[in-house]
Amino acid sequence: MRRPNPSEIPDDPGAYLFRDQHGQVIYAGKAKSLRKRIVGHFSTGSHLGTSMVDAADTVEWIVTANEVEALMLEYSLIQRHRPRFNYRLRDDKSYPYLAISVSEEWPRPIVMRGKRRKGTRYFGPFAHAYAVRSTLDLLLKAFPVRTCNDGKFRTHQNKGRPCLLYDIEKCSAPCVGLVSKEDYAGMVDGLSAFFAGDTDVIVADLEGRMLEASSAQEYEQAGRLRDRLFDVRKAMERQEVVSDRPEDFDLVALEDSEFEAAVQVLIVRRGRLVGRLGTIMDKADEMDAGGVTASMLQELYGQETPPPLVLVQVEPPDLDVWREWLTGLRGAAVEVKVPQRGSKRRLMETATMNARRDFARHRLRRQSDPNARARALRSLQDKLDLPISPLRIEAFDISTLQGRDTVGSMVVLEDGLPRRSDYRRFKVRTIQGQDDFAAMEEVLRRRFKAYLKERELPVDERGKFSYPPSLLLIDGGQGQLGRAVKVLDELDLDIPVAGLAKRMEEVYLPGRSEPVRIPRDEAALHLLQRVRDEAHRFAVEYHRNLRGKRMIDSILDDVPGVGPTRKKLLLRHFGSLKKMRAASEKQLSEVVPATVAGSLFEALRTPGR
Repeated sequence: MRRPNPSEIPDDPGAYLFRDQHGQVIYAGKAKSLRKRIVGHFSTGSHLGTSMVDAADTVEWIVTANEVEALMLEYSLIQRHRPRFNYRLRDDKSYPYLAISVSEEWPRPIVMRGKRRKGTRYFGPFAHAYAVRSTLDLLLKAFPVRTCNDGKFRTHQNKGRPCLLYDIEKCSAPCVGLVSKEDYAGMVDGLSAFFAGDTDVIVADLEGRMLEASSAQEYEQAGRLRDRLFDVRKAMERQEVVSDRPEDFDLVALEDSEFEAAVQVLIVRRGRLVGRLGTIMDKADEMDAGGVTASMLQELYGQETPPPLVLVQVEPPDLDVWREWLTGLRGAAVEVKVPQRGSKRRLMETATMNARRDFARHRLRRQSDPNARARALRSLQDKLDLPISPLRIEAFDISTLQGRDTVGSMVVLEDGLPRRSDYRRFKVRTIQGQDDFAAMEEVLRRRFKAYLKERELPVDERGKFSYPPSLLLIDGGQGQLGRAVKVLDELDLDIPVAGLAKRMEEVYLPGRSEPVRIPRDEAALHLLQRVRDEAHRFAVEYHRNLRGKRMIDSILDDVPGVGPTRKKLLLRHFGSLKKMRAASEKQLSEVVPATVAGSLFEALRTPGR
């Protein structure tokens, strides 16, 4: 892109966006001086800076009153647009939390990942889902709240009898009214307090109630409280004590290289380690260790309330700005500092060593690092004579069985990495019988008609189809490739396209009679194979789901008393037709009435069905 005239750019704090030729945001940043920062992108000699500027078409900026506002605006822009040249957490916030649905009439705990929901209280994050599940399992005897989903809850509510968890004392059976709302709320509060680190309060409360019950000669109640106290203490043993004082702080340690960083975050409440996060960050933007720390703080506390103390290995740039931002989020003073001595310094050294080990394991596991991905993309550009590096590859495949349940898949690789949020599935609508060529033509036409439609919308209103690929890859040879070219010509689109045939791993290109044969050891071929195989996997998975649903429908639709609602209950409870067939009549009667269960049991075992 053209370097903007420095005099056009305000010398004020603010945030800025680089967009590509399609209007897609590819980078968002903040600056104390917009002029110096934006001009600096054009003077950098790094590979990353050059790649971003080469891919950009325009730059725009938003002036803010101060640096803190610029920081807040940058965070909202990154969360909204997820630009590919900004840093990325490799697992994209998929680390597990314990969530308690406090807005429900009978709240329940659940281990969950991903996007947050309103009316839910979160604790964590945790390094491993199994760790929080095992701790929760221990605590259910002390705080027997429900863990079932709403469907199962209603099922037992209608039956008037609780499930097995009540019999083993891991649920208080609110579904049938065996616990009052006040007592249940106390259990939820106790569970929340444990995961918040307030274990001393819980222990003191249980001990006090146990002694009171014993003094009143209510020995059965005292025995139950004693057992609860034992379970709480057993769960507490899993929480490592890292401070000799009941203090709250988070600790951020890291190990980084030019392109990536391994980050370890320890969450300490009341002196106990209650949460841990280990993640790998892609450093798409140029940043040193201080910049990685700043990015991690932004990611951690964008939706969280920070503790009064955040310990870091390296201070972020503009430390006063970060302190002011965190203080505003907390509503009280937040200190950010590097520990210099004592137990906190030793804890930082331990966390740094863990980050170093995670980074070493990650590099060993990865088949290719960012340098190798960049080399593979450049190699693919050369081998296929593409006008630009294929930063976005879209691959399509068709899956069918004797012409039934025909489906198509679209998978996306950006910068050599899967972008699963952009994957799409297509149920083929217009093709009857076995015709993979026509099915591919329909899928491609629908995808690119959607692109043309969304391209006319304002940038901020566009959806997932609004961004065209740098390379369109078809699973197949000349026949499939010909249909793709037909669709692109029909829609007047100039998009590079190639077909990868499985038989000899040959690449077919439009206008060439002979295929391109990429050497077997070339990274470019491995990249094509990977995205082609991913498209095939995604299509087959969708096809199996549809086929399985059709088979279930064909059986259940003929059973008297099984309508759409009961069909959903059966599928939610058993998960598959195979498990439904294996179920006994008694197990089926736990989901549907006994008379319906008998008919269903016979239908599932009828030969040929």
